[in-house]
Amino acid sequence: MDAFLTSLFALFLAEIGDRPQILCAALAIRYGRVAPIIWGLGLATSLNCLISSLGGSAVNGWISEEPLRLFYALSLLFAGIGMVAWRRPVDLLDKWTLGPFWTSFLGLFILQFGDKGQFILAATAARTDAWAFAATGGWIGVMLACVPALILHEKLAELLPITVIRNTGGVLFLMIGALLALSAWGML
Repeated sequence: MDAFLTSLFALFLAEIGDRPQILCAALAIRYGRVAPIIWGLGLATSLNCLISSLGGSAVNGWISEEPLRLFYALSLLFAGIGMVAWRRPVDLLDKWTLGPFWTSFLGLFILQFGDKGQFILAATAARTDAWAFAATGGWIGVMLACVPALILHEKLAELLPITVIRNTGGVLFLMIGALLALSAWGML
């Protein structure tokens, strides 16, 4: 259950105002249809969650407890840095002519691949050896963050203080990651 809840909350917070959420809103505005984009998002996210969780699970057997704790701490530190630092603008895939499902599936798969969410999921699965729970929690967290952007489009920014949420979440990830890193090094 630890892997499920940790992944759910971490990925939900990490995706607020992040590039996948922005791309989802832009695709919903562009295509005017939400259902195929939700399907594309769901499939892309599930594949990315499975890849990272299975990869993290494989690492679990190779590394002892302290380095796994440090791996998890680093995933949170990098996520925190990514949330408070400048980021490049989102490519809205204007030139893609694949239709709403394929554009959202391929665009979001590529966008999420190797992103902070995958790093957090891999570290969670490695730390807990519960890859299925980590993948499921991560998938739900991303979907909970991105589906409202599909439905509300540009109104989401009016309803939520996205910059405040991103900065607060980033600082929270940095603090928790630093504490876990110090603990893994035996300094706490």
